[in-house]
Amino acid sequence: MRLLRQFADLEIGAAGAYKHLMNWRAAFPLAAFAALCAVFAIGLWNTTPRDPTLDAPRPLPAFELPAVREGEPGFAKTDLKGQVALVNIFASWCPSCVIEHPFLMRIAAENRAKLYGVAWVDGPGKAAAWLDRYGDPYLLKGEDAGGTLGAELGVTGAPETFVIDKQGRVRHRFVGPITQESWDATLAPMIAQLEAEGAATN
Repeated sequence: MRLLRQFADLEIGAAGAYKHLMNWRAAFPLAAFAALCAVFAIGLWNTTPRDPTLDAPRPLPAFELPAVREGEPGFAKTDLKGQVALVNIFASWCPSCVIEHPFLMRIAAENRAKLYGVAWVDGPGKAAAWLDRYGDPYLLKGEDAGGTLGAELGVTGAPETFVIDKQGRVRHRFVGPITQESWDATLAPMIAQLEAEGAATN
């Protein structure tokens, strides 16, 4: 009897160990997927520019982007002439853009800044559908489907926002979603400073 009991205990223990092993094997793909998502998010939010000069005041590259929606105008560098503006990089596949977007709608509704959009490496029609769903805060917007303008600007992910002065120069590059805190601390003071600089030279 003692031998049978020991054998039964051993069998139960082995069954328990097998069950734990199966649970671990079932959980492994989920853990691996979570780790992959974390790596992807870090890549999107990478704040290290490929070239240190990309963060310095520099001329905005020449560009002429096609329209996001059929029948609407596109977006070109010449549209920014003589004004302080924000150029916002967004995409329908970007989860952080959804977080940022309500604040961009406020910027537009309250006329806090001239806001332009660049749909970055997005699929045909996807940016238009995304704006139909969440609202369109942009004065003009264009498709950078191949990522050419993004590469020239040094874009490392979405969203990113570039502050442009009245001389057509990039004066600041902001990485990540714009929030009330970043607006108050960084972007609003810079826009006010650039507007004052432009007034002083007139």
